[in-house]
Amino acid sequence: MRGRALKLSAARRLVGDLMRFSIGVPRVTVQRQMNLGALQEARLAQPSRPSWTVLFLKGYALLSKETPEFRRAYVKFPRPQLYEYPGSVASVAHEREYEGERVVLLSTIKTPEQRSIAELGALIQSARSRPVLEIKQFRRALKLARAPAPIRWLIMWLGLNIGRQRGRHFGTFQLSVYSGLGAESLNPLTPLTTIFNYGPISEDGVVTVRIHYDHRVMDGANVARALERFEKILNGAVADEVAGLSEGGTASNAAASGSAA
Repeated sequence: MRGRALKLSAARRLVGDLMRFSIGVPRVTVQRQMNLGALQEARLAQPSRPSWTVLFLKGYALLSKETPEFRRAYVKFPRPQLYEYPGSVASVAHEREYEGERVVLLSTIKTPEQRSIAELGALIQSARSRPVLEIKQFRRALKLARAPAPIRWLIMWLGLNIGRQRGRHFGTFQLSVYSGLGAESLNPLTPLTTIFNYGPISEDGVVTVRIHYDHRVMDGANVARALERFEKILNGAVADEVAGLSEGGTASNAAASGSAA
């Protein structure tokens, strides 16, 4: 059967390069069914409900703040070692329309643990709504994707294996979720130490949450304990912040509602 050849777009080359470096990470998954009833109650009480994406992001950032393993990365330069960051840098996946194609692009948020829910919501909404080439991180990634393959791979290898550069350009953890579409990913890939996601959330706040982690950096028991702590943070510190939101403070978060790619 005769078909047609389609040239790889810059965005598709970008995803391919990320998969090239992700496939070599010995990734393991731990999941926990959480009951986020307290957070759900606080969220529903707001005139403008904050995005679940923002709430999970804030909770995971607080978890990483108190769990050093979640701020570590396995790097290979100048020798194989673990590199620990003083704070987190969140990498968030967004589905955007670019040159007639639905593409996945990543934005980073520095020190999300220090930012309010309203501020995180505004940053995510900006990455989802502004023209693609107006966002520095998107523009830089697409420019790199147009370079010859050997140059792209060298730049990415250096960026991922020089500790200081890795956090700045790639982040320390990643969030990729599309539970808003009624689906969930069982095996997402990333070159980062952890990537987390969650499934559809029931009316009473029950949800399955997964952390996919680099086994070179930490072990499964650590992650299982972290998931338990994550649930307490979401129903505690995050729920308390949501309960204290004013209507004006939640407006930008509500605009960020939806699902990341």
